[in-house]
Amino acid sequence: MTSNKLILLICLSFISLTSFSQAGYGVYTFMDLPVSSRLAALGGTNVSLRDNDINFAFRNPALLTHESHNTVGLNYSSYLADVKFGSAVYARSLDSTSRIAVGIQYIDYGLFKAKDATDMGEGTFSAKDYALNLIYTKQLTPKITVGGIIKPIYSALERYTSFGMALDGGVSYHNPAKQFSAGLTIRNIGTQLKGYYAEFNSQHYEPLPINVEAGLTKKFAHAPIRVSLTLHNLQRFNLSYQTNNLPNTNITSINNDNKSSDDESNKVSFADMAFRHTILGLELLPGKNFYLSAAYNHRRHQEMSVNGYKSLAGFSFGAGIKLYKFQVGFAWTQFQPGINSYQFSINTSLNEFRM
Repeated sequence: MTSNKLILLICLSFISLTSFSQAGYGVYTFMDLPVSSRLAALGGTNVSLRDNDINFAFRNPALLTHESHNTVGLNYSSYLADVKFGSAVYARSLDSTSRIAVGIQYIDYGLFKAKDATDMGEGTFSAKDYALNLIYTKQLTPKITVGGIIKPIYSALERYTSFGMALDGGVSYHNPAKQFSAGLTIRNIGTQLKGYYAEFNSQHYEPLPINVEAGLTKKFAHAPIRVSLTLHNLQRFNLSYQTNNLPNTNITSINNDNKSSDDESNKVSFADMAFRHTILGLELLPGKNFYLSAAYNHRRHQEMSVNGYKSLAGFSFGAGIKLYKFQVGFAWTQFQPGINSYQFSINTSLNEFRM
């Protein structure tokens, strides 16, 4: 394939991604939740930080390193409204340049009361989503690594079930001499194989939450500080949501060419919308076995802030420490005053327990 044809293929792929990436629309959005406490503390995602943390492979498979061989990562979060989610991952090295990992993400929305049209109770039901992650990484050069993820997905919402399949692809550049790294990923490219319901004798399919992310990470040479800049949802500039509370707007106009989304975006300046694609992360590294993290997610701040109330929406904080043979992490995120999310992680190398 010539270089011109390759560039054309990339452009067409990017256009197709953009057409199916309306904010707040689609299925399996739980896959965008932070899979570990460290990622939560860094604003929810990071595709460039190369620090032998096995959980970063969920966001960029190219960040799976040789040091993660025979390592296990377990993560749990107490989310909003009694919703719980978590992940687990295990990695192995095949040879000096190839690595694999198997992980799973899940979310449990809790137990709900079932009622009929007359408000009579009909027992309870649950709602859960799962995504299996089959990860492969190949180091092409001492500085460049590529990777991919195959993700079978299963969702069960009361009696409605859905199956899907997604693919992730990522590349990582790491220059240890300059303590600099960069990453690029395209996540959740795929489709539903079975929708939640059928209409007109055919399955109803919805798009997956495609996300193109890029990032840079740099550690200062003479200070224990590392900074990260992550750009997310690069496939779509306008991150506005559809709304049903616009004055003098009926349902028809809302669904007509995404008119309500356009009306909402007119209230957001170009600079503000551009900044909503960025996450700024900071880590303090006083030693090899301890870190402190903080981040600012502008999109979360703008969407979660409430007029008249002070909050830390958009800010996140975390810490990690090595205790005996375990790396333990904790993160705290506030969405609105009194609405907080806590996330816990524990990683360990099984090699540590060999006699």
